[in-house]
Amino acid sequence: MEKMKAEAELVFIPFPGTGHLVSTVEMAKKIISRDDRISVTVLVMKFPFDSTHKQSPIHEDHQRLRFVDLPKYKPSEEQTSGIFMADFMNSNKLHVRDVVSQMTAEPIRLAGFVIDMFCTSMMDVADEFGLPTYVFFTSSAAFLGLVLHHHRLDVSDIKNNHLDAELSVAAFANPFPVKLLPTVFLDKEGGGSAMVLNIARGLKQTRGIMVNTFAELESHALDSLTNIPPVYPVGPVLNLKTDPHHHPFEEIMRWLDDQPPSSVVFLCFGSMGSFGGDQVTEIARALEKSGYRFLWSLRRPPPKGKIEIPGDYEDPDQILPEGFTERTAEIGKVIGWAPQVAVLGHAAVGGFVSHCGWNSTLESLWSGVPVAAWPMYAEQQMNAFEMVRELGLAVEIKIDYKRDFKAAENDGVLVTAEEIESGIRQLMDGGDEIREKVKEMSGKSRAAVIEGGSSYNSLGRFIEDVVKNST
Repeated sequence: MEKMKAEAELVFIPFPGTGHLVSTVEMAKKIISRDDRISVTVLVMKFPFDSTHKQSPIHEDHQRLRFVDLPKYKPSEEQTSGIFMADFMNSNKLHVRDVVSQMTAEPIRLAGFVIDMFCTSMMDVADEFGLPTYVFFTSSAAFLGLVLHHHRLDVSDIKNNHLDAELSVAAFANPFPVKLLPTVFLDKEGGGSAMVLNIARGLKQTRGIMVNTFAELESHALDSLTNIPPVYPVGPVLNLKTDPHHHPFEEIMRWLDDQPPSSVVFLCFGSMGSFGGDQVTEIARALEKSGYRFLWSLRRPPPKGKIEIPGDYEDPDQILPEGFTERTAEIGKVIGWAPQVAVLGHAAVGGFVSHCGWNSTLESLWSGVPVAAWPMYAEQQMNAFEMVRELGLAVEIKIDYKRDFKAAENDGVLVTAEEIESGIRQLMDGGDEIREKVKEMSGKSRAAVIEGGSSYNSLGRFIEDVVKNST
């Protein structure tokens, strides 16, 4: 489709993980829908182990939005996470430079790069073309504050002696437990800690940072972000569309239609969320003992030692306790893939057992569904801390649970059926205080993005800076 003429073009470079990629594309759509002076080209990088970009509904036709798929990255050898990321970005720099060189021959004026936090090394390419760099930060303002705080951490001291200590971090009103730090923050030998420091340096050198949050949710964290480039809270930025033609969709929604209002607890753990057999047994025991209606998205772990997106079981009974399906047939449904946004928006759903990925957190608030927090990796423990301890918008199952991507099991560490059942009971029957707070925040999240709302106005300020910079 031929693109309409626009005054300025932004080059978006998202990180290829699902949670980053989808929300970044939604951000691009928001910008071009808001202002016809801007067009966007999204450069899609590809992991060697992942075809996420093909699974996500991102390649939609739009007159001022186009996608360029970059060649798939091929790692040379087994690498630690920090080295892999550096090599992945350096490899893609060449492709980005080639695409942008071709774009400079077009009549439209390039106004800058909009990059993911993990792509700050792409600022070198932007500098080569004399372009400013903005960041779209797909996580919370609190996590942005934690990343910027990282240079103050003595990683060796924390790792060896003080895992039970607490930190004073400006982005949090309460002391932050060291044991909830993302694993990469403490990865000195593998290069993870150095990677975070480099990200923080890059963030401070950008022209501005859009954050997928809204002022009414994270006022304290946003107020703490001083002495850095302008911060634009523009969220919640969500992909609220679900493909109704995806095979299980109709079956799942019909089942929910038959359940009473607010009676179902929904369990779903994100695009990378899966558990080994022992943990699945504990979850099943908790659900059966609790007696609540449930919809459980159960995913099959990748082979041990491999980083792959979990798949669906051909027959979930192969991993579930014997007789579980028959005993819970009247109250529960076990599925694979879940249309999460549609499920959270259904009147039958009364609670959400979640890994606390930031997109899932924002989706639950948008739908007014309270969460029982069970984080697993990345910044999810921090998100859970913020939701449970800082904001009082969620209950806890176990917020210090951590899982290794590369392990099919979590080194024998289990969240017990008793812990899970307790969290579910708090979620579904623990009184109205949290439920009412979540409902109120739902209204604020929707008000933030409409005309006159806090995020609507913040996005307007960002757009004006882009257009001004392109003239």
